[in-house]
Amino acid sequence: MNRVGYPVLAAFSGILVLTSLNSCNSTEGKADKVAVAEEPEPIEVFALHKGKLSSSLQIPGELLAFRDVDMYAKVSGFVKSIHADVGSEVKEGQLLALAEAPELNAQLASAESKLKSQEALYIASKSNYDRYVDAAKTPGTVAQSMIEQTLAKKESDYAQLQAAKSAYREVADMRKYLEIRAPFSGIISLRNVSTGAYIGPSGKGSELPLFVLTEQKRLRLVIAVPEAYTGYVDLNDEVSFTVKAFPDKKFTGKVKRLAGALDKRLRSERTEVDVINTDRKLLPGMVAEVTIPLPTKNTTFIVPKSAIINSSTGVFIVKVLNQKAEWVPVQKGLEDGDSVEVFGDVKEGDQIMTSATEEVRNGSPVRSVKQRS
Repeated sequence: MNRVGYPVLAAFSGILVLTSLNSCNSTEGKADKVAVAEEPEPIEVFALHKGKLSSSLQIPGELLAFRDVDMYAKVSGFVKSIHADVGSEVKEGQLLALAEAPELNAQLASAESKLKSQEALYIASKSNYDRYVDAAKTPGTVAQSMIEQTLAKKESDYAQLQAAKSAYREVADMRKYLEIRAPFSGIISLRNVSTGAYIGPSGKGSELPLFVLTEQKRLRLVIAVPEAYTGYVDLNDEVSFTVKAFPDKKFTGKVKRLAGALDKRLRSERTEVDVINTDRKLLPGMVAEVTIPLPTKNTTFIVPKSAIINSSTGVFIVKVLNQKAEWVPVQKGLEDGDSVEVFGDVKEGDQIMTSATEEVRNGSPVRSVKQRS
């Protein structure tokens, strides 16, 4: 063999040895990586326990007057005098305006005259009947038919008298409507009438109310509680709220009325809160930011938000059982900070993954578990 061929052969043999060594090293490295990838990662779990969670709901509300009434005229007439204006604080029964209607005065005088005339006729027929009755005590002096006739006359006149009294009261009551009085204590928030103006139940004088009377010392705070939270709100629960006019002041009130049905459009329950407003700082029509406390009535399972998986197929928590991950479907309840109520097929003491992700698949093995402190 040629001596020149030995260096070439040695070099070629060295290349083959290096290639083989590199192939072995590469194969061993891949095998190690596969082994590491297949080994499950350690996870942190906690034991499931029951507790009570207190949260709150922030929703807008509207302040309304406890009572608010538009006042119109019952009878036609002209305003003679006005005794209240916008902003006037009035008491129940206080005179607000006085109207005059001459035709009512004439009707009252006519009714009074008829009443007096009918009273005289009744007195006369009653006296006549009484005389016949006294005379009839002596046998044979008065025929029975005369007694019956005078009795019928007396009863007829009495009926006419009662009709005259009713007619008189009707006109007198109509005259009382010329006095516009406050039906309850409150504030005059609007006035649409002046002295000399025509008022009446129909026509130009009835287009707008004479006055708008508003009760301000007690208000209604109206809020719409969403369907999911209606079970947490009861009568006499206290709520707090703020308004833009007094951003640094917190007001309170108590729940006094629940609608008992959901609004079909908003899917919420109308809830009314009574608010004492003796200083009249709060005004009807104000928008309030309401905070409703939502304490749970019973103990429920509470987990951190990190333990919940919100997937496209539902809401789950991951339970570790026999070194395997088990996805458990749950429903969420109240939330408070990092904690949330859950309801599902779980029990006290179940080991739940603290930080659940969709990477931990249902049924996948769990290599090691460390308890959450």
